[in-house]
Amino acid sequence: MNRKSTMQSVQTMTIAALLCAVGIVIPMTFPKIAVGPASFTLASHVPVFLAMFISPGVAAVVTLGTTLGFFLSGLPLVITLRALSHIVFIMIGALVLKKRSAQMNFSVGSFLFGLFLGVIHAACEVVVVTFFFFGGQLSSATYSSGYITSVFLLVGLGGLIHSMVDFGISVAAWKPISKVIRIPVSAKAKG
Repeated sequence: MNRKSTMQSVQTMTIAALLCAVGIVIPMTFPKIAVGPASFTLASHVPVFLAMFISPGVAAVVTLGTTLGFFLSGLPLVITLRALSHIVFIMIGALVLKKRSAQMNFSVGSFLFGLFLGVIHAACEVVVVTFFFFGGQLSSATYSSGYITSVFLLVGLGGLIHSMVDFGISVAAWKPISKVIRIPVSAKAKG
């Protein structure tokens, strides 16, 4: 390994570790809204989106690290497993960006990419919560609201909206961050 490659590896590991740390701190400290099986913590997806913009490897590590954050924050198992399900949409997004580098800005293309990932994100979380719902492992309030309201609307539609908000925050944060990162990345910032 040459000096440049070694330096890039160390920088990549450092960035992944920092994003993991942020991903662990966010669910422990940021305010959250919990409604039945749905829990929304503003910016909780930002570290994984930023990792996805860098590379599939960084995306995988940070997603697992942020799942640890949800576990350590004492949230119910269903919410921690929802965080673990992020590995699916994050890896799809990271692999798409690796294959076809894209500019992350507030454009129609970025919005559609975020929407595509948001639909996969919400679907994965609905699957996780569905297992808990039909396994009888959720609160009585969840069952009194019914499957459509509790799982499909709150987790599915609410998760899609939450994903899109956090994707927008991530795109806004990526432009200044990408200017100081000195490693190869999958997503470029415009301008």
